[in-house]
Amino acid sequence: MAYKYDEENIFAKILRGEIPNETILENDHALAFRDINPQRPHHVLVIPKGKFVSFDHFAKEASPTEIVGYIQAIGDVCDLLNLSIDTGDGYRLIANSGEHGVQEVPHLHVHILGGSSCGRMIQS
Repeated sequence: MAYKYDEENIFAKILRGEIPNETILENDHALAFRDINPQRPHHVLVIPKGKFVSFDHFAKEASPTEIVGYIQAIGDVCDLLNLSIDTGDGYRLIANSGEHGVQEVPHLHVHILGGSSCGRMIQS
């Protein structure tokens, strides 16, 4: 499968400094910032700095260093916001991919939601 990256997506513009954001954490391979329309008291997006459309694209084509840096950024944000189950009450991590996953921005990103209960994902 060929992944097509849109250089004009909002996260690409944020990474280039064209759109401001409320940065929570940054490392060599990831940027974490507050969502502009938060769904919980803590709602942070974590994006890789590389041009990856989805998690499967990232898993297949990112270097081991990029993968480790991105995953570590997610853990560091959870620690920074006291969401880790080691020190806090937990969180929800969401990654939407493609049309059926209702992905709105074609750049890999995860949502970290915490600070209050997220409820069940799927009601039975």
